[in-house]
Amino acid sequence: MKLTRKKRLSYTSCAEAIVNKMTLEEKVGLMSGDTSLQKITCEKQMGVHWNQYPYGAGGNQRFGVPKILFCDGGRGVVCGVRRATCFPVPIMRGATFDVKLEKQIGHAIGREVRAFGGNFFGGICVNLPYHPGWGRCQEVYGEDSCLLGAMGSALIQGVQDEYVIACVKHYAFNSMENSRFKVSIDCGVRTEREVFLRHFKECIDSGAAAVMSAYNKYRGILCGHSEYLLRRVLKGEWQFDGFVISDFFWGISDTESAVTGGCDVEMCHASVYGKQLLDAVRSGRVDESLIDEAAMRIVRTMVAFDREFSCSGQKAGEEVIGCRQHAKLALRAAQEGITLIKNENHVLPLSRNMKRIAVIGKLAAEENTGDRGSSRVYPEHVITPLEGIVKKVPGSEVVYYDGDDPEHMKRLAAGADAVIFIVGLNHRDEGEYKQPDPDGTRGGDRESLRLHRSEVEMLEKVGDINPVSAVVVMGGGTVLISEWEQKISAILFTYYPGQEGGTALAQILFGEVNPSGKLPFTLPAEESDLPCVDWDAAEQHYGYYCGYRRLDKLGIEPFRPFGYGLSYTEFTLSEPEAIWDKGRLSSFVTVKNTGTAAGTEVVQMYAGFSRSALNRPVKILCGFQRVRLKPDEEKRVRISCPGDRLKYYDVHSQKFVLERMETDVYIGTSASEKDLLKKTVYVDG
Repeated sequence: MKLTRKKRLSYTSCAEAIVNKMTLEEKVGLMSGDTSLQKITCEKQMGVHWNQYPYGAGGNQRFGVPKILFCDGGRGVVCGVRRATCFPVPIMRGATFDVKLEKQIGHAIGREVRAFGGNFFGGICVNLPYHPGWGRCQEVYGEDSCLLGAMGSALIQGVQDEYVIACVKHYAFNSMENSRFKVSIDCGVRTEREVFLRHFKECIDSGAAAVMSAYNKYRGILCGHSEYLLRRVLKGEWQFDGFVISDFFWGISDTESAVTGGCDVEMCHASVYGKQLLDAVRSGRVDESLIDEAAMRIVRTMVAFDREFSCSGQKAGEEVIGCRQHAKLALRAAQEGITLIKNENHVLPLSRNMKRIAVIGKLAAEENTGDRGSSRVYPEHVITPLEGIVKKVPGSEVVYYDGDDPEHMKRLAAGADAVIFIVGLNHRDEGEYKQPDPDGTRGGDRESLRLHRSEVEMLEKVGDINPVSAVVVMGGGTVLISEWEQKISAILFTYYPGQEGGTALAQILFGEVNPSGKLPFTLPAEESDLPCVDWDAAEQHYGYYCGYRRLDKLGIEPFRPFGYGLSYTEFTLSEPEAIWDKGRLSSFVTVKNTGTAAGTEVVQMYAGFSRSALNRPVKILCGFQRVRLKPDEEKRVRISCPGDRLKYYDVHSQKFVLERMETDVYIGTSASEKDLLKKTVYVDG
């Protein structure tokens, strides 16, 4: 990373000199946004969408401190109209298990932020979903802390290499959408540190320069007011050197509590800061030293990024927005993320010489890039599944039907060489919760993880009419497939695949690209296998076990395990080794492509704690690596992780501790023990 923490800290004396010369009014002026909710509402009525231009905050012209110029995102930059590159949603990029690609996407996003006139990217979302019904699962990389930390860190590094501040959100425990403004989360200390905060720390350690607090409460205290989360953990234990912003408009609600708790900037207006904060300092209710500290953090960060960008010689030309290079990255992410769940009798890939192909389902013709809340991106084009298929097989007759009449669908299926069903979710089903718009947009959490009843009935009645059938499942997270899976020959998860998703899907359906995505979440057989969550609760307890860790502990077999995904070729793993040396765990395995096509496997390493005297998971993901092989080619793969990833949080010493014992090391192709080879090493610290 070009602008490391050490490099940013070198601007401390410069920032001190500036802050020492500032008036109280100027220092407080750094701490608030200048975009009101009323202004945004009025602009919406005029057709200006959320964050169509960067939202400003702070800044000081007299001392050359630039404003925070906020650009939202997650799947790209929200600014502009029909311009920005729309990448696949993070949950799909998590399915790639490709940190190098995610860093490249970070570079592309950083360049587009600068081209739109911004300097701050608020799209690094790494909340761990306690339950996959959370409406914003699509905005994160999956259900595992190691995956969240690795992918989030890669995006941070790419963005900040373009001298754009990367903001990690929503700190913390934010995985309930409908009740986000009222719910208070509670959990045990080990659950807090090992499950929900560990990946945030990894992102801070990787150099993130900003953090956004969450709307929800933690143990009864608003996260934006939490002295424990913001001052003790983030700024104290983790030595975070950047600044904290509130989530927009309702992220903080009390002047004294917010500034005392450690919130540095109120976004994106001045409701409890601004004049209210000035009055609080002048009346003695808030010590000015707190203002000085916040001003120092803001000035140091903003000046460091601004001056380093100026010295870099890099430009922010608008020609990079939605450019061909970025579109290719979006396509590659979709190609790598699409996940093959089933391929009975090798139905896929389909032949391009088929005379008649039936494409069934409303979503086939819809530009379905994800929810329509704050992360919505407005690209110049979106390739739908139907468009991608039609373009890929110009010599075939492609018959599209929305799926309303079962009898008509049966006739179509019987008369086609192949049937492709496009089913799943869109912005009406999940996403950032909104009051329903005229177009039906609502979003929010999902009460059920199943497909719409009409789609289930369609697949049950029509799915087995034609033996050459494939179901494409769209959506931002777990969708249960057990009730209809036996009716279908092949199943693909495409998540929300971005602007080039239709092209990538067609390339995989017809064998131009070999699928390599892996599930970044567990597919349970039943919803009852998951933790209980009341999406409208005022209080919610998060347990220690969720995701694959929960099913492992309860001995429940998932319908498809975390990390699972098929290919059009076959791989074998052999000769596993595991080594503990100098505080690092390393594993080695030989991977061979035994099939007839080139392909990519994602090798995963898990650490198991069967001999622990403590309550610990059966196993946790510790590392992963993509390996591409030609037919008959083999490679020796090494995966390594620091010993810190094996530690548990000791509540008595309030430190992470390495448990000295024989540790199981699993290496394989999913979290299922059937797909893993096992070795044992002694971990001694």
